[in-house]
Amino acid sequence: FDRLRYVEIKHGRIAMLAVLGQVVTKMGIRLPGDIDYSGTHFSDIGTGWSALGQFSPMGTYQMVAFVGFLELFVMKEDAYGGPGSAFVGDFRNGAIDFGWDKLSPEAQTKKRAIELNNGR
Repeated sequence: FDRLRYVEIKHGRIAMLAVLGQVVTKMGIRLPGDIDYSGTHFSDIGTGWSALGQFSPMGTYQMVAFVGFLELFVMKEDAYGGPGSAFVGDFRNGAIDFGWDKLSPEAQTKKRAIELNNGR
């Protein structure tokens, strides 16, 4: 069950970030500057699936490599409730807290349920 819950939480977080990214870019909010050395601005890149063909294949490779690095080295230790984790899906790795440890156990359970439901 822990493995299924871990995967559900992880995919829910990815889906929530994807929706947020879509909303932000549709609102016209873009990073300043250029995405590459040839002068392509972030504002020149489309939104959604149309953006995939608008930058170089090396850019795609860099994104895949970065996500792979995070998967293999950064978010691995506490992923399945290992040492130092408070629950399955706890990716803090002892570095980021944002006040989680100060919440009561009831509030923590409620917030985990909210995150799970929003990610479904």
